Amino acid sequence: MAKDEKTSAAVASIASKAMKDPSSVSPAEIKKLAASALTQVADKPKAAAKAPAKKATAKPAAKKAPAKKAKKA
Repeated sequence: MAKDEKTSAAVASIASKAMKDPSSVSPAEIKKLAASALTQVADKPKAAAKAPAKKATAKPAAKKAPAKKAKKA
């Protein structure tokens, strides 16, 4: 957000009207309020460039032990 961004008198009036009687605000006025609020949110810091992801090396499959034979009783 730039230091010079301020809510205009018109948008402040719409916000006041909406707080007093929400049903009295038109969809166009709601859009103005939302746009004003979104432009006044602090800017997100830009993330540093991510390191390239390492490729997963395929490991050979582990050999299974031979199955034990069942003893007859």
